Amino acid sequence: MKIVFHEDFKRTDYATDGASVSGRMECIMEALVEEGGYDVVSPEQASSGDLSLAHSRTHIASIAKDTKLFEMASLSAGGAILTSEIAFKKEPAFACIRPPGHHASRNSSWGYCAFCNMGIALLKLREKGLIKSAFVLDFDAHTGDGTIDVLSEWKDVKVLNPMAGNNKEYLREIENYIHDIQYVDIVGVSAGFDSYKEDMGKKLTTFDFYLIGRLMKKFTKRMGHERRFAMLEGGYYLPDLGKNVLAFCQGFE
Repeated sequence: MKIVFHEDFKRTDYATDGASVSGRMECIMEALVEEGGYDVVSPEQASSGDLSLAHSRTHIASIAKDTKLFEMASLSAGGAILTSEIAFKKEPAFACIRPPGHHASRNSSWGYCAFCNMGIALLKLREKGLIKSAFVLDFDAHTGDGTIDVLSEWKDVKVLNPMAGNNKEYLREIENYIHDIQYVDIVGVSAGFDSYKEDMGKKLTTFDFYLIGRLMKKFTKRMGHERRFAMLEGGYYLPDLGKNVLAFCQGFE
């Protein structure tokens, strides 16, 4: 399993929000590299053509007015693309990237997001003729409205944002949903660790993140190809963030 990360993601000067706080990326990468022992690969910035797969010229131009944000958001989108390309070759991958993207719609964005990382990654694979269908699991504490908007015209993409009230029902909702899926070419996960019991979602445990990762692993095995990738969205309780991401990756790998 590969971890996609760039040292520039440690920068905090591109924004002043919950996703850009100091130490957030460091605690994740420490857990993944020092405890998990995963190999790290570095992405490049997404091109303007890549961004335009998911966004209007107006929206791209609005982000570009802030040079630091645009550079970081383009690198984040590039990280998502690289992660999906690794996954297509049947090696699971996790993108430790920021800013997040699941609140970035075609023409606007909010919630710490700039560009729709998941949408760009999947649309890039489709543009290259590699996939025709996909499943996206978004377990962030907030619905990924941007991802839904960007992928809304692609009828062979299914997106699940679980809404169950407790962790057991939450896991059961995921299991029931994927049980009815006959086939998809790839699985993408918007991994929002703010659904953690000590974070704003106040729902999932560290072990639950492991179980979600394992569910996606088993699901892609049933699909017969094991193509799966995930990318960081939310997650703001820094004392446990690293171990939660590691638990998910251990189930996912």
